[in-house]
This record gives sequence, C-alpha cells and structure tokens, in this order.
Amino acid sequence: MTAFEVAIAPLWPYLVLIMVGFLPSEVWRALGVVVSRGLDERSEIIVWVRAVATTLLAAVVMKLLLTPTGALAAAPILARFGAVVAGVGVYFLARRSVIAGVIAGELILISVTYFALA
Repeated sequence: MTAFEVAIAPLWPYLVLIMVGFLPSEVWRALGVVVSRGLDERSEIIVWVRAVATTLLAAVVMKLLLTPTGALAAAPILARFGAVVAGVGVYFLARRSVIAGVIAGELILISVTYFALA
C-alpha cells in the first residue's frame, strides 16, 4: 500500500456521504436558486411552497420527538420536548438566530439526558 492509500482509506465513508448524500440535493438547491430569480416572494405559488416546506419540517421534528430511533431514543421524552421549547425560546430571545436556537436545544438535550441517565 502506498502512503496515499493509507491516508485516504479511512476517509472513504465521508467521500461516499458527500457523493450520495450532499451533491444530489445540492444540485437541486442550486437549480432552485437560479430558477427562482425574479419571482415575487408574495406570489401564491411561493407562499404555498413555503407552507408545504414548513409543514414537512414540522412533521419531521414531531416524528423525531415522538418516535426517535438510535441514540435519541435513550433521551427521555420530556428532555426532547424541553430541548425544543428551549431552542425556540432562545431563537426568539437571540433576535431570530437559528444557530443560537439549535445550539441551545442541543445543549439542553445533551445535558438533561446525561444527568437523567447518570
């Protein structure tokens, strides 16, 4: 084995993840940006698309909260719901900062789960 093969061998799962998971969806996002130029943000079709996207996101969040799989299943249900409530609260307190809300929710979930299982 060459030095290149030794360095690259542990990275192949990440390459597959990028090729199969990231790039196919990124093509459609870029195409959406190009196609959406000049569209009125308040048009009925855009409002409908935004509503459908928001509904799908809410459904995924509720599915993760109510029927989690993997490591999230170990977290108590009150910890999961509390983390969401805290994350939304921090989102609004931090002047609609998504990153602040996500980090706060994650910290709450990790902390409560750690101390509940310890």
